Amino acid sequence: MSTRHSVSNPMIFSIPRLVAEHAVSSPDSLAMASGAERLSYAELELRSNQLAEHLRSLGVGPDVLVGILLERSVASVVSVLAVLKAGAAYLPLDPALPADRLAFMLRDSGVAAVITREGLQGKMSPGSWGVVNLDADRERIAGYAGRTIDTEADANHLAYVIYTSGSTGQPKGVEITRGSLENLINWHLRAFQVTKTDRASLMASVSFDAAVWELWPYLAAGASVHIPPDSVRTQVEPLRDWLVAQKISISFVPTPLAELLVQLQWPASTSLRILLTGADTLHIRPPQGLPFALINNYGPTECTVVATSGAVLPATADSKQPSIGRAIDHTTLYILDEQMHPVSQGTAGELYIGGSGLARGYRNRLELTAEQFVSSPTSNGDGSTRLYRTGDRARLLPNGEIEFLGRLDDQIKIRGYRIELDEISSVLDSHPDVKASTVTVAGADGNDGQEKRLIAYLVLAEDARPAANIFREHLQSRVPDYMIPATFVRLESLPLTSNGKVDRAALPAPNANALPEDAYVAPQGVIEQRLAELIAPLLHVERVGANDNFFLLGGHSLLGTQLLTRISESFGVELSLLMIFDHPTLAGMSAEIEKLILAKLDSPAESQTAGEYR
Repeated sequence: MSTRHSVSNPMIFSIPRLVAEHAVSSPDSLAMASGAERLSYAELELRSNQLAEHLRSLGVGPDVLVGILLERSVASVVSVLAVLKAGAAYLPLDPALPADRLAFMLRDSGVAAVITREGLQGKMSPGSWGVVNLDADRERIAGYAGRTIDTEADANHLAYVIYTSGSTGQPKGVEITRGSLENLINWHLRAFQVTKTDRASLMASVSFDAAVWELWPYLAAGASVHIPPDSVRTQVEPLRDWLVAQKISISFVPTPLAELLVQLQWPASTSLRILLTGADTLHIRPPQGLPFALINNYGPTECTVVATSGAVLPATADSKQPSIGRAIDHTTLYILDEQMHPVSQGTAGELYIGGSGLARGYRNRLELTAEQFVSSPTSNGDGSTRLYRTGDRARLLPNGEIEFLGRLDDQIKIRGYRIELDEISSVLDSHPDVKASTVTVAGADGNDGQEKRLIAYLVLAEDARPAANIFREHLQSRVPDYMIPATFVRLESLPLTSNGKVDRAALPAPNANALPEDAYVAPQGVIEQRLAELIAPLLHVERVGANDNFFLLGGHSLLGTQLLTRISESFGVELSLLMIFDHPTLAGMSAEIEKLILAKLDSPAESQTAGEYR
């Protein structure tokens, strides 16, 4: 089976030209907003041109890679646009990543320069690349005239490189060309009828490829992009209120958050007309009367963010799980069997993707590129038409849409992040106390009301100290926090299948032999004890000590939001997600709760409630 949807061929990369045109035709129109900081198109054009001139003075040009080590901010958008204007490609680097991972990405990618600021430059190790410090180099950059640059880059040159999890123990860089990005932008503008009156949101982390389509279609259209505060972007009701208050008309949110948002009450007067979602399996349909459309999207990083898209209709008596829609413009889909022969309609097979969105390949990984990007069955084996083998199972539905059926391998997604389980095992195996390991996922079907969580099974050396925090700390310095297992289980040996592979189906329940935290300190006082009772079932752990870290136990922002609700119901006070980030231990959170309770003593009506926890 194959399906294709195409329109006119993508033109030469247009973002620098279109932003320049908007700066001339509508110089005062809002381009970016983040809190009190606002940037017009004229200001965006000037600042990005000045930085682009500075980059060109450093030798930056087509197919040269520039790292962006900045948080989600107006400055990060200016920097990325400047890199594209200079004709180069950008590598987003999340400052929250472990130092070892950042160091690997910088070395492996071969960046010529890194754009950063004071306070972040120390997060990267010294290297051969130049450093552009937006704070220290402010006056020098501002000294450039800000003229428009002839980039000399065409559709075949790189636009960006994004690193994803790799099964070998190291992440791999996906190279996306300007032509592929242009195809995404043109489809997005057409499919969602984007105009300069739209107000879009930038929710995703800078290293998550969803940020790509949260930016460029809207800046191409002359619309405005708004960055929400970190304190609201992962909390359901505050995020809804922010979207309404900011009059956002188009927004992308990861699937788990979208499933919660559509179940809220929305004012009929909301400006939101389209809620885009993706990066995980969507399990629910929107209720009748929702004042905006819910659009489900699917696409590997190797296919420029989105490969399929489709509106999700409200549930009916015979509704099934939402599909992933149909192919976007200039995209070809094949569902093939193990011999790469097309399967019949309704038969499951592996999904292959071809077309204008395909990546150039993996940076410095020729063998892996040849393995994952293969010749189309219709190309007579000459390689003239490439396909990306997704590793996803799918089937063609009678209405022409594609149904996602899961993975063929051990790759998973948690909160939208793609994770190769073998990468985590590889890092664990590098610890001297670990003889062998495997990692699996619990709560993965999405229908049991439980969050997905990683479980690590370890075979330890005889003299090893069996404490979970030892292995968490080992991982924490090498992988992102979303790749750190919630539970570590000790085994005498790993169960194997007849062909010698780890038999994940035979692994015991995670709590059977879970490793304890080292130096466990029991909760002290009523507040710590009650808070521990709230956190333990939320994270599926047997106990929570006074010094245990919510996030190192497997917590994350969405679970943090659920914890806030439980705290409010149990203690009668409103803690913020930012407080949990700043005080992640049980003792730290308890101290903040106690402060709020004591503050209520100023109100006589609240004194009796507050006194219960003294």
